[in-house]
Amino acid sequence: MTKWGLGCIVLIILLLGVMVLYVVGLYNGLIQAEETVAEKWAQVESVYQRRADLIPNLVEVVKDYMSYEQETLEKVIQARSQAVSAGSPEEAIAAEGILSGALGKLFALMENYPDLKANENVSRLMEELSATENKISFSRQFYNDSVMALNNAVEAFPSNIVAGMFNFKPATYFEVAEVETATPKVDLR
Repeated sequence: MTKWGLGCIVLIILLLGVMVLYVVGLYNGLIQAEETVAEKWAQVESVYQRRADLIPNLVEVVKDYMSYEQETLEKVIQARSQAVSAGSPEEAIAAEGILSGALGKLFALMENYPDLKANENVSRLMEELSATENKISFSRQFYNDSVMALNNAVEAFPSNIVAGMFNFKPATYFEVAEVETATPKVDLR
């Protein structure tokens, strides 16, 4: 074999090696992006669980004051149950939107009960729920940021080729339900 032939074989082997390493790097980047999305979703679920844990306490405290509003309280409890039992992120997003709407109605009705607004336990629970809602908002944003990174990797060239070969799929963004965009004003002075 000539020097030229041997040099070409070595060059081809080196190029193939570099290509394999590049594909491995893209694959590992996609795996990391997927894991980040899963971790951020777990954080969202954790904050949702905190809200779900506060709701029975709130319902228990307000039910004595709001004896005529049992239907609203039952809707909150039912929405909480659906949110807690949601399986996929898509199901959880929908269920949490329903829960937010039910809580919004409850908060609006609470405005009609001055004694309830003055209750120390209700005040404390409302503060905790408010802080939890802020954490939910931040968690959603972090989740959507990681979804964007994954989706960019899955859809952009050349990583889209590797993503297609290994069946990576874009993740679902968390979009605020229409019900949540019209949050009623809550004043518990």
